[in-house]
Amino acid sequence: MPTILGFWTQSKSKLRNSHGSFNSSNFGWDGTTRRPRRAWSCHCRSATTPFQDSEHAKLEVLSLVTPYFSLLLLLYVHIMTNVHRLKQDICEIGRRIYNKGFAAANDGNITVRVGENEVLCTPTMHSKGFLKPDDICTVDMQGNQIAGRKKRSSEALLHLEIYRQRPEIKSVVHCHPPHATAFAVAREPIPQCVLPEVEVFLGDVPITQYETPGSQHFADTIIPFVKNTNVIILANHGTVSYGEDVERAYWWTEILDAYCRILMLAKSLGRVNFFTEEKERELLELKKNWGFGDPRNTSDFENCDICANDIFRDGWQAAGVERRAFDAPPPMPAQSSERSATVTVADHEELIQTITARVVAAINERG
Repeated sequence: MPTILGFWTQSKSKLRNSHGSFNSSNFGWDGTTRRPRRAWSCHCRSATTPFQDSEHAKLEVLSLVTPYFSLLLLLYVHIMTNVHRLKQDICEIGRRIYNKGFAAANDGNITVRVGENEVLCTPTMHSKGFLKPDDICTVDMQGNQIAGRKKRSSEALLHLEIYRQRPEIKSVVHCHPPHATAFAVAREPIPQCVLPEVEVFLGDVPITQYETPGSQHFADTIIPFVKNTNVIILANHGTVSYGEDVERAYWWTEILDAYCRILMLAKSLGRVNFFTEEKERELLELKKNWGFGDPRNTSDFENCDICANDIFRDGWQAAGVERRAFDAPPPMPAQSSERSATVTVADHEELIQTITARVVAAINERG
């Protein structure tokens, strides 16, 4: 609104200084043209008083400025309407994570980026299940609160770091879904190649090192992983997921927690069965065709084992991540490695046949 008022003041000043060089009488209040005045009206103007001239000047300024002011006002109303709708979306996702048991009491936080330097943020010490649009505050990209009557979340820095690392991201959801958080506490890597939906929508899920929540050090723990996934497990804490809107950002968390629950139930029944390499490669191809990114479909990881959590394995030692509860899936090396292995086996078989033939020939000679 200050921008609009500033434009209004400057426009009045400029038009007042240049009065006389414009024939504003041909413009209406809505910006449309009007028919020229009759000649007798011009003669009447010469006989007007200074007060009438001043009032006429004001009307001329208004007739010129009002269309632009109206346009800016409409733009402002449109922007504020969109912001209000985004706040309503945040409240809806807050209710979902609360009702799902992902955020007890005042746990969790949600943000939506609405501009280059503006981010909507849920307040601290407030249950996410009972949010109202008026509760949502606004922070800048440095974490300073610039609007809102309630104090911003203490973990906003985590969200802002994700926005800095991934400029295309528009929303971040952080909460404590119990089954995924159990893996965070156990620091057990999430098995791959088990459920089709998880392979297509999530892929390899990393676990960060532990840091005290709320600090920049805590926010920095996601940096090694953030560009190769849309959901991260925070060691001994919870999860954070992100996407092009708040609904999509929430989806990844819900899919992950449902998967972790299924893994625990399957383990209690006996064992977890994995896809064959052929079926896993079909899913990776399907994922690529649907437009979902996966490092396993890039040249950077063309030599990785597609089911062995190779994408983020380098971070396991520092984070204390280790397989304890679930067995490793069967080896599924890269296709290029498989071809190399086939050639090596063939060479070995040929060598064995050559040696065997020579041994037999030597025995026959002695006989």
